Amino acid sequence: MLLAMLVNEYIRYMEGIRRYSPRTVTVYSEILEKFTSFAGACDDGSLLESLTPQILRGYEVMLMDSEKLDPRTVNLHLSVLSGFCRYLVRQGSLASNPVRLVHRPRERKRLPEFYRSESMNEYFDATASEASAENVSLVTGQDKVSRELVFRRLSRLVVSLLYSTGMRRSELIGANLGDVDFSREAIRVRGKGDKEREIPLTHGICKEILLYLETVGKFEGRERTAGEPLLQTLNGKRLYPVFVDRAVKRELGQVGSITGRKSPHVLRHSLATALLNEGTDLNSIKELLGHSSLAATQVYTHNSVSKLKKVYQTAHPRAKSGGKNGT
Repeated sequence: MLLAMLVNEYIRYMEGIRRYSPRTVTVYSEILEKFTSFAGACDDGSLLESLTPQILRGYEVMLMDSEKLDPRTVNLHLSVLSGFCRYLVRQGSLASNPVRLVHRPRERKRLPEFYRSESMNEYFDATASEASAENVSLVTGQDKVSRELVFRRLSRLVVSLLYSTGMRRSELIGANLGDVDFSREAIRVRGKGDKEREIPLTHGICKEILLYLETVGKFEGRERTAGEPLLQTLNGKRLYPVFVDRAVKRELGQVGSITGRKSPHVLRHSLATALLNEGTDLNSIKELLGHSSLAATQVYTHNSVSKLKKVYQTAHPRAKSGGKNGT
């Protein structure tokens, strides 16, 4: 069905003014299209008439009862509609935000997934040869062996950068060669809302990047410029989300102790968890991850079971006594 002009204007506003990522814009567009279809609103007038607590509540019930969506997804739909309504209020098209009067389903709190440091060390130890200087000399052009060596080096560097910096998948994809300052050992990334921040790099990851660039230079037979992608496919194109997802899944699939979901975002969680376990303060982690508020960072204040056991054994009076004098 045709979307109302107000919806199209809001989507253009998110793209041009708010600078939302293409993926976020797509999600918002699909949700707004779904609601307008549910409400039968094909023009601005009928859309505004449908933005009432009663109709919004009916949409919520449809998502939960008919489509069996979980509370988290339903709340995402309501959040998108609330943002749209706030926009309409600012434009003078609505007197108030009707979504505020809709009771939202309660979500079950979930701890962020993360990989143990031991598992990540196992991965990096097992793939060390793929990032070594010795392999560079084996790349002689674009033959089959060279392509395989470049591909394996690229795949490992994807995991290395995500885990060592905590950057988002979109930030990794958007990074250019000129964003890396090797002298200062830092990388500039553009996060949500096109906000820029700098992330420190270890000497080891800087060396791995330089070896990757040297390898790609031999593979392509040319030097690359600062404005080109930092990481690229074997065809010389910028990486894309599915490529990164598959690389992470394939690389971490080599580690027997990693049995859960294998994704770029879990690598981000893993860095935050490791830093917290080493005593890093929340504000520093907030700046590193590019969170807009401390509340977003506080989700990482969970502790691993092993750390909790250690605290329990050293601090709890019953544990220190070995469980004696009681049951």
